[in-house]
Amino acid sequence: MTQNVQILRYLETGKTLTPIDALSLFGSFRLGARIFELRQQGHEINKVLLRKENKNFACYFMPTDKKSLAARVGL
Repeated sequence: MTQNVQILRYLETGKTLTPIDALSLFGSFRLGARIFELRQQGHEINKVLLRKENKNFACYFMPTDKKSLAARVGL
């Protein structure tokens, strides 16, 4: 199973995915590239930029209602 398929299946479960998560779960060093490819295939994947301990990183997710999104990203 390709990294793209693994990432897509993971996001379809309603979970969020950061680059560190992608590295540990799927061995993907380039999550942004995988997300780009999935978007090119027509999948709607959103992104929020987060900051933790003075580091910025992306958090990817598939669209759901705003209330559950806020809970998932800690808003």
